[in-house]
Amino acid sequence: MPVFYSTVPENLQMGLAYVGGSVFSKNRTANSDVGREQEDASVVNELVSHLPLQMLLYFNLFYFPCWWFSAVFMLEVKYYYLPGYYQALLITGLVLLTIIEVIRLYLGYVGNLKEKVPELAAFWLLSFMFQLPVLLFFVTDEGILILPLEVAVHSIYLFFLLAQILASFLALRTMTRKLTLLFYLRQLGKVEEGLQRRELSPIYGLPYNRSVLPITPAQDIYH
Repeated sequence: MPVFYSTVPENLQMGLAYVGGSVFSKNRTANSDVGREQEDASVVNELVSHLPLQMLLYFNLFYFPCWWFSAVFMLEVKYYYLPGYYQALLITGLVLLTIIEVIRLYLGYVGNLKEKVPELAAFWLLSFMFQLPVLLFFVTDEGILILPLEVAVHSIYLFFLLAQILASFLALRTMTRKLTLLFYLRQLGKVEEGLQRRELSPIYGLPYNRSVLPITPAQDIYH
């Protein structure tokens, strides 16, 4: 298929690319064109997986079983001292939090290591919209007879969760900025996907041995 190269001036191309990613990038002062091109190349080629987020996920993976066994043990200790609706709420919250935690950690690993924005965004939403409210309920509602051990284990889990929410937000900013820049660079012809200019025909802009005009096979010319 034909390849079209943008006729937009290079300075305007880079300006449009940076405007597109300005929401998730820091403000920059104007530099020389050479410095700007080098910066663009570094952004496109850099690995944007977030190391602090990956470390938090790794430690969370080992801490969660300890938290789960502690939560189940403490629920069994105080279960018969709780009203019926609190019993139902605690059991439902523990079951749902366990299921969501498995899904959440998986999405976090995939989204961060493979730099996939949808998976990492789903991880952030599950952490902020579901896990955080349930855990705050476990920590703050005095009607559930909060035990001293619960305060300790829930506080550590809450620290992991808040740190992951912040780290995943920063990782999303970086990944979104990179994807936005790549998108605009591709749109403006700055990034070529699988095509090399030396493989294109100088006349039709198509790979050699291909043309928009019918060509008689060579063996038929000599007959």
